[in-house]
Amino acid sequence: MSTRTRSAKGADNRQDALSHTPVIVARGRQDRPNLPSADFCPFCPGGLEAPEPYDVRWFKNRWPPLPDERCEIVLFSPEHSQSLGSLSRRQLGLVVSLWAERTEALGTRPDVDYVLVFENRGRDVGATIPHPHGQIYSFGYVPPVPLAELRGPSCAICNELSGKGAPGTSHSCRVVASEKGWQAWTVWAPAYPYELLVAPEQHVGDLGEARPTYDGLVEVLKMALTALDELFSEPMPYMLWCHQRPTDGGDWPTAHLHFHIAPTRRDKGVARYVASGELGSGIMFNPVDPEDAACRLKGHVH
Repeated sequence: MSTRTRSAKGADNRQDALSHTPVIVARGRQDRPNLPSADFCPFCPGGLEAPEPYDVRWFKNRWPPLPDERCEIVLFSPEHSQSLGSLSRRQLGLVVSLWAERTEALGTRPDVDYVLVFENRGRDVGATIPHPHGQIYSFGYVPPVPLAELRGPSCAICNELSGKGAPGTSHSCRVVASEKGWQAWTVWAPAYPYELLVAPEQHVGDLGEARPTYDGLVEVLKMALTALDELFSEPMPYMLWCHQRPTDGGDWPTAHLHFHIAPTRRDKGVARYVASGELGSGIMFNPVDPEDAACRLKGHVH
């Protein structure tokens, strides 16, 4: 039961008739390679996707889920054993700058209304290559999740930071890291244990507008990701994505740049699975109190 339109390169844009959820059937992705052998990485310098030395690098995804060169890969470092959180401050700053540059370049296209920067870290969340990297998708419309955030009567991030957001709890008790005008805090109603938001204290709409504050973003992002890795003394699998102002030319006054970090462990070696009762009801059940999560993470911030 769906409505459907055909797009280029064998992808179908569909919408489920019951839930109205948009789905893209990207047939070409089924043939993409799985994990490469231990002695071959296409993202290391000299590899297939990085033939020359580099600091940070982007290139077009060979197996894109969207047509018309809308999908890109971003390499965070030439060092295979690094992670986004373990990068030096200089290197992480280069990554943030590249995210902004690609957002601006893709956002100038007349067929791009929204640029989504994201990372899947770890096999548990589907990363097929362990080399530190992320992706960028460029949509011809504003996707449902950021659109729902943008449709509020006021800026939810500003409300949260000013104490006008979540009822019955103090924002300050959920702050994990704060530095140079940026904060990371546990989400008041999280779908995932230890779920975090990272945002600037000032209302800025996108990565380009936030350039003067990159030092704060780098510090807080590094502290948050390091704390997640140290929490269970093992690399934390997570999903990270950046929500920012759409590139369709609209005003979008409630757009406040922020990062979501959704870790997929609820304890050491124990995955947080989304169960049928949650998918079937649309209601998430989280066993970890966000205030307790903040206290535990703060103990690993340095």
